[in-house]
Formats: sequence, C-alpha cells, structure tokens
Amino acid sequence: MSTGSVQKRISSHPVLPCPEPEYVRFRFDGREIMGRKGEMVSSALFANGARVFGHHAADGGAQGIFCANGQCSQCSLLIDGVIQKSCVTPLAEGMDVRSVNGLPALADVPGPAVAAPVTVDTDVLIIGAGPAGLAAALELGRAGARTILVDDKDRPGGKLVLQTHKFFGSEEDCYAGTRGIEIASILAGQIASHPSVEVWTSSTALAVFSDGIVGVRKPGGYAMVRPRHLLVASGAREKSLVFPGNTLPGVYGAGAFQTLVNRDLIRSSERIFIVGGGNVGLIAAYHALQAGMAVVGLVEAMPACGGYKVHADKIRRLGVPILTGHTILAAHGSESLEAVTIAAVDGNFRPVPGTERSFSVDTLLIAVGLDPVNEFHRKAVEFGIPVSTAGDADEIAEASAAMFSGRIRGMEIACTLGFCLSKPPVDWISKGEVLKSPGGAVHPYSVPERREGVFPVLHCTQEIPCNPCMTSCPKNLIGTQGHPILGIPEYSDGCTGCGKCVSICPGLAITLVDFRNDPLNPVVTVPFELDASALTEGTPMDLVDREGAHLGRGVLLRTREAPGGVKTVLLRIRTSPDVAARVAGVRIQDESVAYPEPAPRTLPLQDDAIVCRCERVTAGAIRRHLREGVRDLNELKTLTRAGFGACGGKTCRTLLARIVREEGIPPSEIEPLTERPLFAETPLGFFCGRCEE
Repeated sequence: MSTGSVQKRISSHPVLPCPEPEYVRFRFDGREIMGRKGEMVSSALFANGARVFGHHAADGGAQGIFCANGQCSQCSLLIDGVIQKSCVTPLAEGMDVRSVNGLPALADVPGPAVAAPVTVDTDVLIIGAGPAGLAAALELGRAGARTILVDDKDRPGGKLVLQTHKFFGSEEDCYAGTRGIEIASILAGQIASHPSVEVWTSSTALAVFSDGIVGVRKPGGYAMVRPRHLLVASGAREKSLVFPGNTLPGVYGAGAFQTLVNRDLIRSSERIFIVGGGNVGLIAAYHALQAGMAVVGLVEAMPACGGYKVHADKIRRLGVPILTGHTILAAHGSESLEAVTIAAVDGNFRPVPGTERSFSVDTLLIAVGLDPVNEFHRKAVEFGIPVSTAGDADEIAEASAAMFSGRIRGMEIACTLGFCLSKPPVDWISKGEVLKSPGGAVHPYSVPERREGVFPVLHCTQEIPCNPCMTSCPKNLIGTQGHPILGIPEYSDGCTGCGKCVSICPGLAITLVDFRNDPLNPVVTVPFELDASALTEGTPMDLVDREGAHLGRGVLLRTREAPGGVKTVLLRIRTSPDVAARVAGVRIQDESVAYPEPAPRTLPLQDDAIVCRCERVTAGAIRRHLREGVRDLNELKTLTRAGFGACGGKTCRTLLARIVREEGIPPSEIEPLTERPLFAETPLGFFCGRCEE
C-alpha cells in the first residue's frame, strides 16, 4: 500500500463506520499505486495525493475533479484505453489509468460487450433514486404498480448517502432527527419488500423520445423503457461562479467534497474555504470539521446567511468565521489551488477596494445554489408524455421536503393509473409546503435566569420545520405556541434530566443545565459530533454562547454516547453559575486557523475567468461577442465553442445566462442553447449491442 493512500484516507470518523478497505493495484501514468476495490477511480487518485488529473489541450490548464457526480467532464481520464469520467468509473485490479493531455493516442479497444437493446413496458418509470424517488416508489409499491426506479449511482439514496447530520422536519412524516445516511438505508430496505418495484442502479437515463420511450443505459446494455407515466426525481446540479482561477484543481462543488469525504472516506483537504451561506455550504463546513479538516472561513454576499440559523450558529461555535457581505475575487495557484482572495461588497454587490484579504488554502468549495435537473421533464412535456416531477427536480428544498413530495407524487400517480381510489390526504399538501420552508423569522433570544434544578436551554430562535425535541421528550414538556412544526420550541417545568432532547436535536441547539448536585458549580451537558477520543476527564473546554462568543473555560467531567445509537457524544462540563445557561457549545478550532496572509495577492484579470470548463472559453471572449451583437447562444457556441464540450453545456449554461444579465441584455433577446438529443455521453455500441464473438 502506498504511503499516500494511508495518509489521505479517513480511518476514524465520529459518525461513519470506517472498515478496512480491500485494496487492488493499478497504474496511474506509469506509476503503480493502490486503491480500494470498487471505489471511483477519481477517489483512488485523491487517496494517493493526486489532485491534478491532466492538462487541457487548449491552454495547458491543470484539470481535476469538479462535480464528482458524472455531470461535468473535468475528471476524464484514459482508463484501459478508453476516455471515461473517472468519478463514475469503479476501480478494478490492474487498471491502466492515464492523464488526458491534449488528444491522446487511443488504443485499439473494442466497444462495450453488451447485449442487444431490449424494450421494457412498465406502469411507472422513476428517474432518480434519491429521497423523492425512493419515497414515490414506496407509495407505488404499496399500490402494486409496476415501477422501475433508475439511478446512475451504485446504490440508492442519492444525496442521502452523503449526509451525516440529523434531518430537520417532522419525525412522523420524514424521519426528522435521523441522519441522512440512515434514512437512505431505511428507504432502500423498505423498497426491497415490494416485489412490483424494480431498482436499476448504475443505470443512466439518456433521453426521452417522442414515441414515449425513455432510453436507459444499463451495465449490461441499452433498455428502451415505455412507461405509462414518467416521474422525474433526478435532483439538482450545483451552480458555479465565474472568477479567475475557478477551474484550478482544488476548486469544486460542496457536493463533490461530501462525496469524497462522506461516501468514499477520503481526506481530500487540509485547509478549506467556502463560498455560499446556504444550507449546503454551512453543512459542508460542518462535515469538514467532522472529518478533522480546518475550515478557514465562509463568505456570503448577502447581509445574512440564507441557510438555517442553527446550521450557521453550529459552525460559528466550533470556530469557523462567517463573513457576510463578502465575495470571492480570485483563486490562486499554478497547478492546483494555493490561496483565495476575498473582499467586502457594497449594496450593489460590487467589491469594496481596500477590503481584499488572501488566505492560504488547498480547497475552495462553491456552494452558491442548485439548479433542478429537469431536462427529462421538459422533453416529456414537449412530446405529450404523462409526466410529473418530485423533489429538487420540481423545486429546490431540503431532503425532508423531497421525501414528502415523493410520497405525494407516488400516490397521485397510483390514483391516476387506477391502482388506488384515495388521493393524498388533504393535509399532506399543506405539510409539504411547510417542509419546504427555507427558514422564517428569527425571534428574540433569552436564556433562563433560574439557578436551581435541571432544565433544558433551547438555543433555537428561527422558525424552521422541525419537531424532534417535542416528540422525544417522555413527559411532553416541549411544545410551541402557534404552528406545531414551524413554531419556536418552548419548555415547561418538570424536566428529569434525561437529555433525550439534547441528543436528538438536528441543530445541536439544546443544552441541559443541572444545578442539583452543586448550585455553585453547575454541570452543562453539550451535544458533540466531532472526534471525542482525546477528551478525558479534567480536559479544559473553551465555552461559547449560541453564536460563538467566548464565555470562559469549563472543565470536562465525562463524556458518554447518547442512548439510541444516534452517534452523538454528550459532554458533561462543570462551569460557573453565571454562564451555565448561556453555554451552547465548545470551540475546537483555534482562531489562528483563520488568519489571512500578510498582504492580499495580486488579482488576475476578471475577463480571464473560465466560463466553459470543457472548452476553456473565457468570460472576456463571451462578453466580446455579446457586445458585438450576438444574441443566439447557438451562434455563440459556434464562435467560441462554449457549450460544445463533453458535459453538454450542463456547467456553463447558467454562467452564460449570468453574463448576459451582467451585460444588461434582456432575456427576451436571447435564443437559448439547443439541447442535445442525449443527456449523457454514451458509446454507440450500447445502441446496437455486440457479443464478444
């Protein structure tokens, strides 16, 4: 096993199991290295310290991963003589992997040995086995509808398999208080009990055709599926930004980071910076801390983070600076990321001169929103095929909302096809809208002044859909005034100190204060989901309030794992009575982590930023043609090759639209890019089938 492989793998995690991998040998650019059997080739390379996968033929720019989800083509490598996306290609013993530098000399490799295409009739075809697709399939399975559930990953669950945090929402309706990774297993297990539901993993939906056929590429060949109803639950893809250095290896989406860290257990980074204060960016910061990585900072251009306040407060308490009203100016590095430069923005989101700061980092996560993957739905509507959408393909929201929307769509489709008579209950629609809530009003915060007995302190002040603290209390002492899920939780007297509310809270926003044994030295129980192996009795702890302000030090009395297998450690800390009720957490990251470099780095030209990653087309080239009067993006594609690449315009389409807006061109003047017939690249051999002989 190579030394790099050992150094870059996560061998211990506070939530995830870390089994000893089964290793295989493969070669990368002639060097023999080791990887875990069956992991994606890109992950095996990361584990061995390889972040640069090759160089682009157009400008020699270094390339690595970007989406880690098969959506772009940045990680393409020559694998056993065939150019393939390394993030969706499983590693096997003896593979020969080579960088693609310019146009490679392709080996004489035959096409895929697959069976002849088959036609399959079904009642319902669901594209996407994430939370929405799984929930819909369960409802259809209960109704007895023949259902095929298609997903391009090797296991069902979608983004659930990346989520180590507990979910918000309703415990009854969408497993609130349970971690995403566990919800994925629960739903997949329930699917297996319904014989009318067939799950096709490692299978990619390629196209929707006018005759009602949906083309699906399976590992063994091409299937032409003819459903009576199509449900698109294909999720979302991450948005990107245009700034100099945005294509450097080390700059990638938060989802790619979570894939490397939480799915593949790769220690992908040492020092991370994050752009975007929505839930995706805030959660990615937390996942980095769980995996033992330093988070140097997070910037958000808006005056406040758009994600749940409990998510923001949680990482502030752990020592991550959140800079609102700031933006990214540039990423610096030659072969891979070395530093980032940020600045404050004014009321028009323009950088304020003199506020620039640079930070040494090796990873920059872009978490600036999501776009629905809805091209299948658009085509089905165009061709008059019965179709519905669910989850992020319908509306971007939390996974809890996606699950519930899947349940609703599944039952609606079952009724439409005649498999059941009862439509979704009336209250399901209103529940679904509540679960989509992005976070409402923030209420005034106060802490109890009492100094006797035992009681919980609820540090949650924002209206978000969440009720596990209420449903977990054995004495029903936590409730709300107003809405049963969106209301701010309130505590009434009678606590016994069981700590169940502390253990289950998804936002880690509840502590337990106990004055019973020693009123002058109360004990605070704090939830903790990071590595606690080095915490022993007598360890001094840096105590912080709800938003991370320092409250002094306390002394750790003991740690214990919360009951019920929730993978939360409870820290019992002795502190002073003056601050006990204000303590909301402990700081684990030293403030020196976030110190900037002595002086800001020299900024590259903004027009040098890359818009089209596949073809290395710059923002300057796009702006020049727009200013010369080009309004048809297909003409722009011909002139610049923007959108011509292997990803099919998936990553640059929204960036082109952004530049059009910045140039002040009305959208009505723009002719959009024509979509390709196939939504994923596929060897032609799949469409005809060939045998080994």
